[in-house]
Amino acid sequence: MTTYEISRTGVLLVDPYNDFLSEGGKIWPRLKEVAQRVGLLDHLRAMVTAARETGIRVFVVPHRQWQPGDYDDWSHPNPTQHGIQERHSFAKGSWGGEWHPDLVPDDGDVVVKEHWAQSGFANTDLDLLLRQHGITHVIVVGVLANTCIESTGRYAMELGYHVTLVRDATAAFTAEMLHAAHELNGPTYAHAIVTTTDLLAAIRSAQ
Repeated sequence: MTTYEISRTGVLLVDPYNDFLSEGGKIWPRLKEVAQRVGLLDHLRAMVTAARETGIRVFVVPHRQWQPGDYDDWSHPNPTQHGIQERHSFAKGSWGGEWHPDLVPDDGDVVVKEHWAQSGFANTDLDLLLRQHGITHVIVVGVLANTCIESTGRYAMELGYHVTLVRDATAAFTAEMLHAAHELNGPTYAHAIVTTTDLLAAIRSAQ
C-alpha cells in the first residue's frame, strides 16, 4: 500500500456540481445507477472530510460553467462540448452550476481555474498551484471516471506526480465505462488504484 506524506498529498475533487451529483441535475440521471451502486456521494464526503481533518489540502477542479456563446464559433468542439452546448450543463448562475451542498469548498481548499474539456491541468493553473503547495502525490476523485478523472490523472502522471485513483469515489455512465477506467486504462498510468476504505486507513496511519 502506498504511504502518503500529509504535507505533500492533495485531493483533486473534480467537477462536484449539482448537475452531476444531485437529484434534479441535468446529468445525474445518466450517472445515478452506477453512482449509487458504488456509494459515490458517501465516499466523496468521507474523502473530503478525512482530508480536511488530517491536513491534506483539497483542490477543487471544476469544469467550465457554460455561458451563452460557448463553443459557438470553435473550429473543433468535441462531442462532450457539443452536449454541454445543447444541455447548458453547469450553466453559470444556475443551480446546476453550483457545488453539491455536501462538497462546497471550505476555508483552506483551493479552487482551480475551470477546465474547458477533460483534463484539470490543460489551460488551467492546477499544476502551478500544486507545486506552490509542495504537492507530489495526488488523489483524484469525482466524475467522470473515464473522462475527466482519467484525463486529469494521466496528465498528472506525465507531469511527474504520483497518482492514486479511488474505485468507489468516482462513477461513470455505465458499469463498462467504470470497468475500463479502473481495470484497463488505470493501470497504464496510475501508481495506485484503491478503495476509499483502504485509502482512508493509509491517510490516517500517516498522521
